[in-house]
Amino acid sequence: MISKQAKAKKAVDNRTLFRVISASSVGTLIEWYDFYIFGSLAAILSSQFFPKDNPTAALLSTLATFAAGFVVRPFGALVFGRLGDLVGRKYTFLVTLVLMGGSTFAIGLIPGYATIGFWAPLLVLLLRLIQGLALGGEYGGAATYVAEYAPEGRRGYYTSFIQTTATLGLFVSLGVILITRESLGVDKFSDWGWRVPFILSILLVAVSIVIRLRMAESPLFSKLKAEGNVSKNPLAESFGKKQNLKMVLLALFGATAGQGVIWYTGQFYALSFIQKACNVEFVQSNSIVAIALLAATPFFVIFGGLSDRIGRKGIMLAGMALGVLTYRPIYDKMYSLTDLTQKQEFADARTIDRKLAKQPNGELLTTTTTTHFFAGGLVEKDVEKAVTLADGSKTSAKPELTKAITLPTDGFWMMILLVFVQVLYVTMVYGPIAAFLVELFPTRIRYTSMSLPYHIGNGIFGGLTPFIATALVATATKANETVPGSVAKPYLEGLWYPMLVASVCFVIGLLYLNNKSERASE
Repeated sequence: MISKQAKAKKAVDNRTLFRVISASSVGTLIEWYDFYIFGSLAAILSSQFFPKDNPTAALLSTLATFAAGFVVRPFGALVFGRLGDLVGRKYTFLVTLVLMGGSTFAIGLIPGYATIGFWAPLLVLLLRLIQGLALGGEYGGAATYVAEYAPEGRRGYYTSFIQTTATLGLFVSLGVILITRESLGVDKFSDWGWRVPFILSILLVAVSIVIRLRMAESPLFSKLKAEGNVSKNPLAESFGKKQNLKMVLLALFGATAGQGVIWYTGQFYALSFIQKACNVEFVQSNSIVAIALLAATPFFVIFGGLSDRIGRKGIMLAGMALGVLTYRPIYDKMYSLTDLTQKQEFADARTIDRKLAKQPNGELLTTTTTTHFFAGGLVEKDVEKAVTLADGSKTSAKPELTKAITLPTDGFWMMILLVFVQVLYVTMVYGPIAAFLVELFPTRIRYTSMSLPYHIGNGIFGGLTPFIATALVATATKANETVPGSVAKPYLEGLWYPMLVASVCFVIGLLYLNNKSERASE
């Protein structure tokens, strides 16, 4: 029989543990929200901070700026990981939160390219680098902090709650963006309303700072500090000793690199593909991803808990293998849902609406909206904007043309299902990863050692996925224009990058990863 005292102690421990998880998760969710706003608004930001004469180049430049924040994450892991192993987990990821929130708020205040020229993209790039450095120290701190409170045998379950924050952060960012856009209207949102989600983030960060200030240091680190066993040089211990360096490299090439590309393909590239390749209109495309994310999020905890019972390795490698085997058919199906060459148009139902608007500088803006209706309920709108100068002559600039497709109900839910499947793969590779990394390294160098492979895998291999995939598609499309038919399905070419990285990671993980932790109790 369990005594009343033991039951009371267990209840107190559980309450403490969930307070720790809540405090860590709320802060991490807000940081991911900040980080994701930029990625979610990439299409709009490309026209705000870069020249408009080449939309493809502007989008690639925006994605490159977005990726730059990921590239510097390993440096943030080294700086803040070392700090976390020297002075403690709590204060280190309090600093990362302030840096992240301040940078996001500042991006919302930067004037556009039309106002300050190349200073606009330069300032955005600088703030993205600060964001990336801060995020490089955030995740390792939160994961380590929760894991050092969690009981042995349950680390996968408890740390998986942190894993949900990345997806929930993206979900919240999409929600704020959609609400702001619907409240202001498309034109105002594209003009200045996109700044609102960036500026609002400062309120969320303030709440998170208050919560984190009330947290205590982790018990394992406090014990280590009291005994005088804190590492004097975490970097040298982590990467100067052969056994630890071997574990760092194995974690990177056997787990986190593959996890990173699966994650960013299923969440970021999926949204970019739906908007750019499929031309699905803004609200519907974001709604598709948001619903899929919401439906799949509980599986982070399910797979995290399952990894406590059957091991981390098999679940993570299964997620990578499924991505490699099914990405091309999934994306082919996604594209087919909006492939107008395979749809029958009701030509008699086509409508054309033309509006004239005089601009403050005397120029005349002509907006022509052509609406096409197709069998099955699919609708496409082509919006062309042309400018006539004040003297009545035409500008030399090409008219701005945008296409937006609205899916019928069955196509909408099919697209949600296809994205849901991809996010399910994400939960398999990402749900157990925090416990897997924490258990590879001893407490005294855990923050430093786990942060570096995680952020190289996610920041470099994963973070570059949207940029590399988009560039591969652009190259294949250009080749097709030069030599028609040279690439059968150019819209699928971007998938070769994540499939290759996940394949290599799967083989290395299968051969060299252990399913049981060697350092779970240290």
